[in-house]
Amino acid sequence: MAKKPNTPKGGDGSTIALNKKARHDFFIEARYEAGVALEGWEVKSLRDGRAQISESYVTIKQGEAFLFGAHIIPLPTASTHIEPDPMRTRKLLMHRRELDKLIGLVERSGYTLIPLAMYWKKGRAKVEIGLAKGKKQHDKRADEKERDWKREQERLLRKR
Repeated sequence: MAKKPNTPKGGDGSTIALNKKARHDFFIEARYEAGVALEGWEVKSLRDGRAQISESYVTIKQGEAFLFGAHIIPLPTASTHIEPDPMRTRKLLMHRRELDKLIGLVERSGYTLIPLAMYWKKGRAKVEIGLAKGKKQHDKRADEKERDWKREQERLLRKR
């Protein structure tokens, strides 16, 4: 049987949006998967790949997680009887135990929650959330130095 081609838009397992900036600005301690409560026009826009999560963050209010600042651009063919809000706050769907654990870490240990990626899984939109601590400027420089050194090592090994 032939293998299914990996479709970039709308297929299962395909990435909708990445937050590359998060890995540069934060130390990612743990990752969690959460579903997203979406409206119909948002699903259509996500299938078309019209999402941006680079400036977004996750907050926990009254025991529930919410995604703030995620920008989903409405399609021009969106329904005429609704007024789409591209920056609306979206509820994240997680298990109670995971939420309780995250609430404790965020409130007591000074962690923050950032969306790392948005993707499709079994036809449903999911968000990968990272439990993170902020990096200082010298940490960012050290990471860049280490990355450059690894590149240089690879070059030296290839020449031999």
